[in-house]
Amino acid sequence: MGQLAVSDQWHVPASIRSAYEFHQSRSKRTACQSARLVKRLRDGQSPVQSYQRQSAQQEFCGVGPLALIVPPPRVAAMAAEHANISEEELIFASSLSPGRVQKRAALLIAFGILAAFFIIISLSNNEQRPFPGFILVFVSSMLVCDFITAILLFSQYSILRSPAILVVANGYVFTALILIGWTLTFPGSLLPDRPYIGALQSASGFYIAWRSGFAAFVIGYALSKDAHPTAPRWTISVRSAVAVSLLLTVAVVGLISLLCLEYEPLLPHIMEDSLHYSPAYPYAVGIPNCSLSIIALALLWIRRRSTLDLWLMVVMFFYAMDMPLSYFPSPGRFTDGWYAVRFITFLTSIIILVLLLYEISSMYGRLLSAVFAQRREREARLVTRDAVAAIISHEIKQPLSAMITRAETSLRWLDRPVPDIEKAKAELKHVAADGYRAGAVIESIRANFKKDARIRTSFNINDLIAETISLVRADLQRHRIQVEAEPQAELPQVMGDRIQLQQVLLNLITNAIDAMAVKDGPRILAVSSRIRNDGGVVVSVADTGHGIGAHDIDRLFNPLFTTKSNGMGMGLSICRSIMEAHEGELLAVPKALGGAEFQFVLRTVL
Repeated sequence: MGQLAVSDQWHVPASIRSAYEFHQSRSKRTACQSARLVKRLRDGQSPVQSYQRQSAQQEFCGVGPLALIVPPPRVAAMAAEHANISEEELIFASSLSPGRVQKRAALLIAFGILAAFFIIISLSNNEQRPFPGFILVFVSSMLVCDFITAILLFSQYSILRSPAILVVANGYVFTALILIGWTLTFPGSLLPDRPYIGALQSASGFYIAWRSGFAAFVIGYALSKDAHPTAPRWTISVRSAVAVSLLLTVAVVGLISLLCLEYEPLLPHIMEDSLHYSPAYPYAVGIPNCSLSIIALALLWIRRRSTLDLWLMVVMFFYAMDMPLSYFPSPGRFTDGWYAVRFITFLTSIIILVLLLYEISSMYGRLLSAVFAQRREREARLVTRDAVAAIISHEIKQPLSAMITRAETSLRWLDRPVPDIEKAKAELKHVAADGYRAGAVIESIRANFKKDARIRTSFNINDLIAETISLVRADLQRHRIQVEAEPQAELPQVMGDRIQLQQVLLNLITNAIDAMAVKDGPRILAVSSRIRNDGGVVVSVADTGHGIGAHDIDRLFNPLFTTKSNGMGMGLSICRSIMEAHEGELLAVPKALGGAEFQFVLRTVL
């Protein structure tokens, strides 16, 4: 074997190179994403934020081609991995900016519902038609929606530690609790034609508190959006913050209930009877409700940033429209307009719930994508590690085997009664050359991964065939293999890396020798060259071995696939990669009479 210069390139299959480069770039990219994310969230104290800050401070060092790339922290990877969002944003509605589609959908829903209301009113005769059980069905649906929405918002608060999320979550709890009092005091809800508790104006008092109170919570949400959770007042734990806020909300509802039940005469006189509103309704209900809702809507518009802001604006829009739609054109309960307003109220209750449920399903999908991507990355990383190790073992095996053989030969020359020093020195020179070759294989790995330019020259392919056959002459003689070399004369020069192309030819010949060594009968190695019609040069290596199984033909060039008991499964994969790098082809050609034939095609010098 000739000495391989250090500058000569050892070739890695494209699939293995791509896997390595993917993991290297992926690790660097994810580290940068994590650092940017941490920089944006540095003021937060949530577990996710703290973990990301700690993880981003770790060093992500690129190591040698044979080492595994250190994977990014799990949480940071999932925060930026396979997500259709910016790396610098969390995947919550309270942080994500609404897209154009969501803005159009919000406008369509708002004005669509409003148009549907006016169509219903125009077709209505404004008669009052009480339906038994309607209040219980309506309130039950509202309670379920509001409590689920509150739970989901509290869950977000436990992650984000955003005071604004805590405020709006308590707003939904407040609404649900007030609805219970409104139901118990609404005439006909539980007892015919009279309330279960309270007096005539009690239900109206709960209604004013319901509509104005939730608007006040939304105002608090808008004003506290920029509050930092690191402020001293937010240093308590999540459970404590939620518990304290719920106690305050329950206390407020208790005071309102006390006012509506025990001090009912002090409430505005807005009901003439159980069905009809008084002229004071627009002032007692409309002014506080509309004013607070418009203020909330204006603050949300001024401080709008997120998808949650957008849909809360839709909710506040309908809250502001509640009094006009309820009072005109027929000021009373159980009219078609009154039922339509209750239906709109239910829709406003489920808007945020639908948004949060969509967010959860989207997050779950992203999480699954991240988990599956991480699993694929881990599996690919393991395959890359095994493949690179197999390639190195495969390539170093040849010079090491030659070194052992020549070292033993030199020992035999020296072990004679009259040592043949010159021949021993000649063999030891070959051992040294093969040692340099093995070292050059290892050194060239780094250069190969760095994509260093390869030196290509023009040469005669027939000379390469003759030189390669001479390298394996000893193996051919040991296995009694007959060589039939049929080079075509006067072939044009080919262009390529001579060392790499010799590696391809040597690998194909070695495979042919191995295939025939375990088979009885004629052992013939046929190596030929010819020019193809399109001007390319075809080199063919055929043997009379056991051949290629039909089920293996499609897997021959896959990394780590082998039919040999002691094979690495990398030889043909390396050969095909080399040929692709030379813009050539490597093919396995079926033989009808048994054995195998491989052909590779090279471009000629123009």
